[in-house]
Amino acid sequence: MNASSLEARIEKLFALDTSSASAEHFCAFDELKAALNEGRIRAAEPDPSAATGWRVNSWVKKGILLGFRIGRIVEMPVSLPAGSPATESQPTAWQFRDKHTYPLKQIPAEHNIRVVPGGSSIRDGCYIGKGVVCMPPMYVNVGAYVGDGTLIDSHALVGSCAQIGQRVHLSAGAQIGGVLEPVGALPVIIEDDVLVGGNCGVYEGTIVGRGAVLAAGTILTGSTPVYDLVRDKVYRRQGEIPLMIPPEAVVVPGARAITRGRGKELGLSLYTPVIIKYRDEKTDQAARLEELLR
Repeated sequence: MNASSLEARIEKLFALDTSSASAEHFCAFDELKAALNEGRIRAAEPDPSAATGWRVNSWVKKGILLGFRIGRIVEMPVSLPAGSPATESQPTAWQFRDKHTYPLKQIPAEHNIRVVPGGSSIRDGCYIGKGVVCMPPMYVNVGAYVGDGTLIDSHALVGSCAQIGQRVHLSAGAQIGGVLEPVGALPVIIEDDVLVGGNCGVYEGTIVGRGAVLAAGTILTGSTPVYDLVRDKVYRRQGEIPLMIPPEAVVVPGARAITRGRGKELGLSLYTPVIIKYRDEKTDQAARLEELLR
């Protein structure tokens, strides 16, 4: 596959009317989806020359959106397990309907990926690395990239175009937002060896640096400042630069008092994430315990 040629074709087709999609549309989209499945192209990729260390590939996002535009809704039945009784209220297959361009992902056996039974779903057009563990129920959307050895725990979401590094632990209930649109916006990025605690939420293109730890219940968004008590800094989104959590940071949920107006009179506080330390031997021991539990 010539990536530059495919990019030019996607850009051209995205700009055209797709009310009557041609074979050219489906050919280009199928090439894109195959490359996404194999991790040969990504919605965003590391770029040392960029201010964030990452570069968004907007043409890839356009190709994903093109797939929705040219797709038609079809039934995608999933057969019930052998021996399950079929009744009038429970047919022989579960009924699902989606765009025919985005069926369930086919996972090669040689990649040693575990998808534990119980309601998980991985959409076609995303990359799942070798040795990834998927605990039910979890969901990975189109355009996502999940690196080798990562664990996606129960009720966790990897949103469209989100980039997840190697050996990441997404704990139960973790929500990793995507950012498919606008096409030029950087998606959420979780770098290698990050531990995301239970019921965390990472949204709006936030970048979580390598080896960071997000304690249970931490919420990171573009509009919420993060206070670093160790380095005496405040991190927040700055124009086109998203919120960036430093590598090795340990982030916990916190609060800051409202210092003026009616909020001060009522003694109210606002939620804010707080960096209380950077990874040390004790933190690493906890991370190794998570590894053993896989």
